[in-house]
Amino acid sequence: MTIDANTVDNLAHLARLRFAEEEKEAIRTDLEKMVAFVEKLQAIDTSGVPPLLHISDAANVLREDEVRGSIPREEALLNSPVADPEFFKVPKVIKK
Repeated sequence: MTIDANTVDNLAHLARLRFAEEEKEAIRTDLEKMVAFVEKLQAIDTSGVPPLLHISDAANVLREDEVRGSIPREEALLNSPVADPEFFKVPKVIKK
């Protein structure tokens, strides 16, 4: 498969990227190499090979949950520059 300038422009648009004209040729070359590599992989017979689920055999090592003490609400609210009796008050972030 050949990658032309229109394909690079379309991919850049979809990815919301902008490239200088001199960068587009290098990107086109890299994309052609990637597509050629995938085409080589498609030629390999992988029947009977189980899919790879994880890159290594390591498993998550999780610790047991422990109940620990916490600070009271009143003490936590002392750290806030603005608070009411129950909550931290923060500036509005979402504007309509």
